[in-house]
Amino acid sequence: MACWLVKSEPSAWSWDEQVEKGAAGEAWTGVRNHTAKQNLMKMRNGERAFFYHSNEGKEIVGIVEIIREAYPDPTDASGAFVCVDVRARRALARPVTLAAIKAEKRLADMALIRQSRLSVQPVTAAEWALVCKMGGVAP
Repeated sequence: MACWLVKSEPSAWSWDEQVEKGAAGEAWTGVRNHTAKQNLMKMRNGERAFFYHSNEGKEIVGIVEIIREAYPDPTDASGAFVCVDVRARRALARPVTLAAIKAEKRLADMALIRQSRLSVQPVTAAEWALVCKMGGVAP
């Protein structure tokens, strides 16, 4: 199974709001970048993603699970973009900051560093395990 990272500004959609949605989850809408769209289209049910607070906080705060694969984004009038549904699985015991990720040499090639503006990114199995360890949760 692939692993991912999805970004949201907490003022637009926060981890706490995601958690409040419970088992029903919520659509991950509003992605308007074609590379991010391609990543959404690759996501499969049961795969996991880090939930990253961008701009405000700049830290990975939780893990979500993909519960519905790509479908047309209802917020996109053009019909060109897709969304997936995600539900919160668990908060990290310790948020993992962007500064901590940049300081960890083994994460130097992580998409979060190399493609910092991309809102939906792949995460390798090794990166997933290391970030989970840094965050105090089992992979």
